[in-house]
Amino acid sequence: MNDTYEGAFFGRRKGKALRSGQAGRMADLLPKLAIDLNEPTPQRLDTLFPRSVKEITLEIGFGGGEHLIHRATETPDAGFIGVEPFINGMAKALSAIETGGLDNIRLYNDDAINLLDWLPDASLDRVYLLYPDPWPKRRHWKRRFVGPENLDRIARVLKPGCEFRFASDIDTYVDWTLRHLRAHDCFEWTAERAADWLEPWQGWPSTRYEAKAYREGRRGYYLTFRRR
Repeated sequence: MNDTYEGAFFGRRKGKALRSGQAGRMADLLPKLAIDLNEPTPQRLDTLFPRSVKEITLEIGFGGGEHLIHRATETPDAGFIGVEPFINGMAKALSAIETGGLDNIRLYNDDAINLLDWLPDASLDRVYLLYPDPWPKRRHWKRRFVGPENLDRIARVLKPGCEFRFASDIDTYVDWTLRHLRAHDCFEWTAERAADWLEPWQGWPSTRYEAKAYREGRRGYYLTFRRR
């Protein structure tokens, strides 16, 4: 079943039927790691984790979780929040979290704007939006995640001086993002030379979306914006 949600920033919610092990983790493990937006917004976001963390990163739309899992593994003293409405992607990430014994990840499996509105002010050290759905048809551009209202949301939850990082292989979405971010009062583009937006960030593990782009003759672009 391929459910789509008209008007949402994401597309499908479901793909292939989950295997029994995946379904079991969705039923048993996800509730333990999921952020409950019915709970009051905490004054300190690190209380979402079972131990003290030095910083907190949000990844919006983590796909299969490759980047999220890599970052959480390489930085065990940091906390990570991953958002992914696509059930099959969430199931894949849960498997990797269980296998790796990771306790520094919390998850949300619905629209990211709900979570952004719930988070406390200036509570995040970094936000990633990696290879989001480009919604290439003009009539769907309003569904692109990068837009004035969502940038306001990201600006509110980012600490001053911290970064919003965006990656895409779609030229028109890269241009779109640059125009929207450069027009926003709260962000400044950090690039100082031409190669800065062609090179991934330090520790970049690559993702299946990036690999697909290269197979199809496209390259990735990596934009970093600092919260003023």
